[in-house]
Amino acid sequence: MSARFVIHLPVIAADLSAAQRLALVVGRWITVLPMMDPGEMTISEEDMQFVRHRVFCDVRLPGGRRCVLRDGHDGECARRLRR
Repeated sequence: MSARFVIHLPVIAADLSAAQRLALVVGRWITVLPMMDPGEMTISEEDMQFVRHRVFCDVRLPGGRRCVLRDGHDGECARRLRR
């Protein structure tokens, strides 16, 4: 397996809830890029970057894609947002 590299994009948010909402929007938007892996997206406080909060569900679905729902969601995993 070849090495994988992660790009860290610092974004400032007022609190964890606001950061999670922003990360969900950004993560879903950039899934148009084939190299994006939203299941690995995490949030941390600026001065406590070793304590990370997962944004998306980490479950891999058939076909290799990940669930696009929020981490800790109720019900079954999904490839698309529920309406």
